[in-house]
Amino acid sequence: MKANIHPDYHVIKVVMTDGTEYETRSTWGSEGAVMNLDIDSKSHPAWTGGNQQMVDRAGRVSKFNKRFGGLGI
Repeated sequence: MKANIHPDYHVIKVVMTDGTEYETRSTWGSEGAVMNLDIDSKSHPAWTGGNQQMVDRAGRVSKFNKRFGGLGI
């Protein structure tokens, strides 16, 4: 293996959205850095079963529904 090509692997603290925290090893940040998560498995709809909303950008969803809405699928 080549010397001095790998990033520094150190301990950081991760703070979840509900305030719980744990320590892990990472290449992110520097030794002792704190990573505050904006979204995690306790708040993301994919894991919590929440409803997802479709964003209608420039009327694309409504155009699709108008064109294919009568197919009865």
